[in-house]
Amino acid sequence: MIETKNLGVLYDAAFSDEIALVDCRDWEAPREYTHRQIEEAANACARGLLKRGLKPGASVALLSSNRAEFLISYLGILQAGMIAVPFNYQFPAATVDFILEDASVSHVICDGTRFEKLTTNLGVTNFDDDGPDGFQALLDPGPFEAVVPTDDDVAMVLYTSGSTGRPKGVPLTHKGHLWALRRRIAGAPADNHRILIAAPMYHMNALCVSLYALSSPARAILLPEFNAKRYLQAIERFGCTWITSVPTMLAMVFAERDTLDQTNVSTVRNVRMGSAPISPKLWQQVTDTFVGASVMNGYGTTEAGPIVFGPKAGAIAPPLSTGFPAVEVDVKLIDEDGNEADQGDLWHRTPATMTGYLNLAEKTAEVLTDDGWYISGDVFRRDENGAYFFVGRSDDMFVCGGENIYPGEVEALLVGHPDIEQACVVPVPDEIKGEKPVAFVVAGTTAGLTVQDVKTYALANAPAFRHPRMVIFVESLPLAGPGKIDRKSLTLRGVEIWDQLSDGERAADR
Repeated sequence: MIETKNLGVLYDAAFSDEIALVDCRDWEAPREYTHRQIEEAANACARGLLKRGLKPGASVALLSSNRAEFLISYLGILQAGMIAVPFNYQFPAATVDFILEDASVSHVICDGTRFEKLTTNLGVTNFDDDGPDGFQALLDPGPFEAVVPTDDDVAMVLYTSGSTGRPKGVPLTHKGHLWALRRRIAGAPADNHRILIAAPMYHMNALCVSLYALSSPARAILLPEFNAKRYLQAIERFGCTWITSVPTMLAMVFAERDTLDQTNVSTVRNVRMGSAPISPKLWQQVTDTFVGASVMNGYGTTEAGPIVFGPKAGAIAPPLSTGFPAVEVDVKLIDEDGNEADQGDLWHRTPATMTGYLNLAEKTAEVLTDDGWYISGDVFRRDENGAYFFVGRSDDMFVCGGENIYPGEVEALLVGHPDIEQACVVPVPDEIKGEKPVAFVVAGTTAGLTVQDVKTYALANAPAFRHPRMVIFVESLPLAGPGKIDRKSLTLRGVEIWDQLSDGERAADR
């Protein structure tokens, strides 16, 4: 069990010469790092940052696709008592500038691609620069005694995706995320797993799994970014036993039918999904593809940590559920009337919960109660055995003719059709109904699926108010953040197309 108080100190001498990380940035020649090499490089990074004049408590931004140096820098920043600020490298320049100011960043560590786009006057270390401003020049090899943080000291500030507005900074402590890491280890005892990581490491999911790998005899197989074919190829090439993903990523994997049919995935023993709803069809595809693997639908939030639900002794989590409340986690569901219920907004309280958004007192008051409950905005239901199921986002919910519609429920219905691979449902305004559901649909390889086929299927398998009044076929769904559907852009597109219809066309299917 981890004894440290610093989240950047995960080295265990028992695994020192075993491979900890395989960096696949160069697919033809992946680079392997042992636990000892990762630790020595993190020590050198911590020493180098202090030598550059940065002080404990300073914030250091990380702006890069996945690579070993990203993780080494993250550990070094924390060991030096500084605050790591990893964020989405696809944010536009204005958002990058906002975050650098909002988080009071003192230094930026980035890759070459992001370096070319930076406009800051801050000091910058470039992973891909061989000169004095490069990463190798920053490193100061030698032993290092990591700073011992207090219980309240912040380890990192993660930023929300900004899908509903400007990104919000979420300060997270060493103590809180060491608790989360220990809970993960307790739930998945040490083993020589080969864990495939393709989600971006600025995201809670990939970052926490990477830390788990470093604190165990597991080996992280790190892809620079997600690519469905490369993901499958990595499973076979490295004999991956554990894969992590957002459900959208696996849906894209299963769409690569030719590659999937030619790939050996029999080594996979654990499949962990999370961060988005899972349809029964996708769940079945997972269990059919990764035969005999343990499949779990995880749930976590940036604000309250990656551990909320999990297994329970003596009980089996039903398919599609997120399981049962984890040890030391309080959970309740609050309905529209403010009462506890079997379906409603998920409120949860964990040792990893943030103390509040960075520089946003009013936003903090909206989601964090005085006694530490985080109001997630995610709607869940609880079954008669106490298992929890994700229904959808409360801010995605819309009202059609007085009936609440959660897009996730309609999407799960639609992808149940054998010729539908993916679907995203968004609202458009209607004078009579208030709002109507519109579906963007990615059809399967079978030709001939029509708009009427989709509507007929929905009407036959769900209440009439849920059926999409307009169906738009697309080759793929746009993504926002780590594998999540970009609902905002699709909503705007849906409204634009809807507005172009005649009054008669809009009224034809109320």
